[in-house]
Amino acid sequence: MTTNTSTANPTTTHLTEAARAPRLNLAKTAPKVFRALVGFDAAAREGLDPALVELIQIRASHLNHCAYCLHMHTNDARRAGESEDRLHLVAVWREARHFYTPREQAALALTEAVTLIADAGVPDDVYTEAAAHFDERELAQVLSLILTINTWNRVALATRKVAGTDER
Repeated sequence: MTTNTSTANPTTTHLTEAARAPRLNLAKTAPKVFRALVGFDAAAREGLDPALVELIQIRASHLNHCAYCLHMHTNDARRAGESEDRLHLVAVWREARHFYTPREQAALALTEAVTLIADAGVPDDVYTEAAAHFDERELAQVLSLILTINTWNRVALATRKVAGTDER
């Protein structure tokens, strides 16, 4: 009797070990690029509330399906004192708005619009709402942070970073 892999146990994977293996290490193979990304990330965070930083990074990582970054940033948020309720509900924040401030909601909406920019651009109402909650400098920082986490998500996904192996 042959086993149909399409109906295999959902807890097992059909990928071979080679297909799951990490690829190149960007920090070692392109150290100047990696250092530039680290610098961009540090500059983007400057002056922002650390809780807001983590919420933005977690939401973008959800949308990009980046387990490596999601694991890293939920752990960072916990260490910073973030509640389990907020961590669990950030993926559905619109249905749980009372867990997030209006400022956080505006940042999460902007995070979604920028992360999914190919779908509809950044709608004017989303941008206007974010601009109502952040001064121009803060808005530039939030936007920069959204850009950095999207870049990190793409690095982690393209190089097959493994969740739980935080290399910082």
